[in-house]
Amino acid sequence: MELISGGDMLVRALHEAGVEYVYGYPGGSLLHVYDSLYKQSAVKHVLVRHEQAAAHMADGYARATGKAGVVMVTSGPGATNTITGIATAFTDSIPMVVISGQVMSHLVGDDAFQETDMLGVSRPIVKHSFAVRRPEDIPEIVAKAFYIANSGRPGPVVIDIPKDMTMPNERYEYVYPKKIKMRSYTPPLRGHSGQIKKAVELLLAAKRPVIYSGGGVIIDGSSDKLRTLVDRLNFPCTNTLMGLGAYPGTSERFLGMLGMHGSYEANMAMHNADVVIAIGARFDDRVTNATNKFCPDAKIIHVDIDPSSISKTIIADVPIVGPVGAVLDEMMALIDEANEVPDAEALETWWKQINEWRERHGGRYDKNDSQLMKPQEVIEAMWTATKGDAFVTSDVGQHQMFAAQYYKFDKPNRWINSGGLGTMGFGFPAAMGIKMNFPDDMVVCVTGEGSIQMNIQELSTCLQYGIPVKILCLNNGSLGMVRQWQDMNYEGRHSHSYMESLPDFVKLVEAYGHVGIRVTERDQLPQALEDTFGKYNDRLVFLDVAVDETEHVYPMQVPTGSMRDMWLSKTERT
Repeated sequence: MELISGGDMLVRALHEAGVEYVYGYPGGSLLHVYDSLYKQSAVKHVLVRHEQAAAHMADGYARATGKAGVVMVTSGPGATNTITGIATAFTDSIPMVVISGQVMSHLVGDDAFQETDMLGVSRPIVKHSFAVRRPEDIPEIVAKAFYIANSGRPGPVVIDIPKDMTMPNERYEYVYPKKIKMRSYTPPLRGHSGQIKKAVELLLAAKRPVIYSGGGVIIDGSSDKLRTLVDRLNFPCTNTLMGLGAYPGTSERFLGMLGMHGSYEANMAMHNADVVIAIGARFDDRVTNATNKFCPDAKIIHVDIDPSSISKTIIADVPIVGPVGAVLDEMMALIDEANEVPDAEALETWWKQINEWRERHGGRYDKNDSQLMKPQEVIEAMWTATKGDAFVTSDVGQHQMFAAQYYKFDKPNRWINSGGLGTMGFGFPAAMGIKMNFPDDMVVCVTGEGSIQMNIQELSTCLQYGIPVKILCLNNGSLGMVRQWQDMNYEGRHSHSYMESLPDFVKLVEAYGHVGIRVTERDQLPQALEDTFGKYNDRLVFLDVAVDETEHVYPMQVPTGSMRDMWLSKTERT
């Protein structure tokens, strides 16, 4: 029997759970744990400059690896500073374990110094939470936390630990469970065979099919199975914002992203489809537009591991609850067994129509109406410079949409952004979490001059730990998406959407010990990108690119319309 302290138990349990990095910030309630971290080397700690950044670093790590990221913060403000990061992970179904310190057990409820009810504050935005009541329970709680975070529909889990649970002089028996069983938590392991059979029959009979896949395909590690299904049936495929990379962006069968800023061909195909299969997607409002006008002639097949997501906004004709991979395996087996192929003539006609839509818009934009660079051409140049093989994180706004539209992702887990919550300040720390775990890969944060300032203090963390991420700032001097809405809906009244005082980003970045490059002319961009990914490959580079402030993101769905109702430019509407 081995007796160790609660603090040592926590650190050892993290190691046994496979944790290499913990992102956090110390404080009084967790000092015993931080002392335990100091006395070992298996679990490494990354000291951020703000706790929100710790949550986003863990989140970026989780999205890129598929494993839960770990955050460690002190009580009170330390814990509450993680709330935005927890909500970001929760909304996008990202596995995360957040360890928050708490005041001594006997002080809970007394409004003690730095006391906050972290369980209460975080309850609406976590998958589950634990409060440690006995030090000897720590190993089992940690094991359960990782099991819950990673299984089923993933999500964040909070472990709240009072300081007296980690006292160094109080020792208890350490037992880390070999298996976890929770009677009240049993995620499905396969889909309903009868429903899968119905879905296959619908797919094989379809005349105008669309495969619509979301982040659930990537989370389940089933991108290869999705590709097999798409290619076997020769069906068009579209991805959600969170699902980009699940099917190759350079494939002729790929329609581009769908939804509010989806491609013309993707939205038109969805609206006119007769069968839509949604795989690991939740029909969120940024996809459907007005739900009563969504895909009016289509039979809907919906595959999702979370039963609460099915028929929540769009009624499914064939609901299938189960893991994406298991369901796709069974679908492919039935398709092969049926020895049938979809109607070739109908598919040929469908593809002809889709290609006509593609020719009408196809991501076009006007490069020549401004001396300033267009954001779209900067993203295309970055795609070329990185050979389409970078991890790309983004913040939220126009730059996010331009990156999603014009960087063609051929691999899953490469497009890392805040989809559901829309968190400005996410991209930079997420890129840091990725780069530390994939040091030989290119990692680029696409951001704007507004978003980057929300966590710009992490430039200091990058210097301390030698994290050479690349930051591409599309600088239009304004909150671009806010300004676009004001142009379109408020007669151009730009209420507080212009950044009237901005720092000299080059000098600021250099003050933190990194490389800053300012690009103001189109012909400067190729050399700047070459230096960023070549000459300064082992340095953090901030590439500040001046882009046309008047540019809008198109296509853009018309509010309260159907998927086919879009603005295609400032003067052209479907």
